[in-house]
Amino acid sequence: MKRKRASLPSPFSSSTCQQKYDVFLSFRGEDTRNTFTDHLYDALQRMGIITFRDEEGLERGESIASELFKAIEESQFAIIILSKNYVSSKWCLDELAKIIKCRKEMGLTVFPIFYNVDPSDVRKQTGTFEQAFIDHQKCFEDNIKRVETWRATLREVANISGWHLQNR
Repeated sequence: MKRKRASLPSPFSSSTCQQKYDVFLSFRGEDTRNTFTDHLYDALQRMGIITFRDEEGLERGESIASELFKAIEESQFAIIILSKNYVSSKWCLDELAKIIKCRKEMGLTVFPIFYNVDPSDVRKQTGTFEQAFIDHQKCFEDNIKRVETWRATLREVANISGWHLQNR
């Protein structure tokens, strides 16, 4: 059964570019998968908004990174759920870098949600964000440029107007 695509305001509305997803959800599974992200995903689905969530949209046998990056490119909007352990994951940070690249190059609209984290901690990379980057610098000493790209990308996202949700 094919679902009708929700009518959303879009920077692509006058474009011939056809998007597969309305929304791409970026989140740290261990922090929010079974709580906030599940509720948000269900609400979007009920509204007829076609949403990519990593466990839902990945084709079996395909490379995870290439499938995730393709899904980002095929989305009109990205919702980034920044949580306590988001930046401890290199997967999340690579995904975030791709989202920001698509924002700059393709006009992807990005909505950050600061979930139980202070936006200033994200921007200044303090608290759990600081420790995660200390750990990344140790792991990627031979590729510090990658870590610096992640830091710059995170600062850029933190400067986008979004929602600050505490204890919800």
